[in-house]
Amino acid sequence: MPLYKSVTINDTTRLLVWKNTESMEELSQAVRLKDVCVHKMDKMKSEAHRKAFLGVRMLMQEIGYTDYDLFYTPDGKPHLKDGNTISITHSYAFSAIIVSSGESGIDMEMQREKVITIAEKFMEPEFAYLDPTHLDTYMKKLIVIWGVKEAVYKMLSRKGLSFKQHIEVFPFELANAQGIAQVKFEDIHAQYPFYFEEIEEFTLVYCLGKNN
Repeated sequence: MPLYKSVTINDTTRLLVWKNTESMEELSQAVRLKDVCVHKMDKMKSEAHRKAFLGVRMLMQEIGYTDYDLFYTPDGKPHLKDGNTISITHSYAFSAIIVSSGESGIDMEMQREKVITIAEKFMEPEFAYLDPTHLDTYMKKLIVIWGVKEAVYKMLSRKGLSFKQHIEVFPFELANAQGIAQVKFEDIHAQYPFYFEEIEEFTLVYCLGKNN
């Protein structure tokens, strides 16, 4: 079943995950796209990217939206015409969205040891509570931290917001599947709850903000 997961987080927030197992022909027949999105998809070089693009639209259809309800502001952030917020992510065969009346952000990352080599690019204070001697746990926590910062960035969509300088993920345990992130940037000085889970060899993270 391509609809991998559907979760009602609260009265106004839904999270959905799609696993792209269909052919391009099947997906194309199931989704009606705006002309601008047809042209956008035609420019995508890989079939995986095209499937991810269509997978997001399949998820939207699951909860009553279509491609015609989606638009992007100049900063690249997606919005829905009815005023609800939407955050989008895709990684390899998976696509996922979170739709809410309040602020929210979502990210999905493959669990790869490569994250260890780039950790210094997206974090600094978090090193204080991480233990690199336990490699598997260390990698998984790095993936969560990266995913949290991606989700927070998508949620706030502020130019100049830095993963390393402005977003801090407080200590958390993998077994708890949740935590708190703090943002200090311009007029923002706030803390946001985040939640995460493993889906096959991926980590799904979402963050909730105002009115959530």
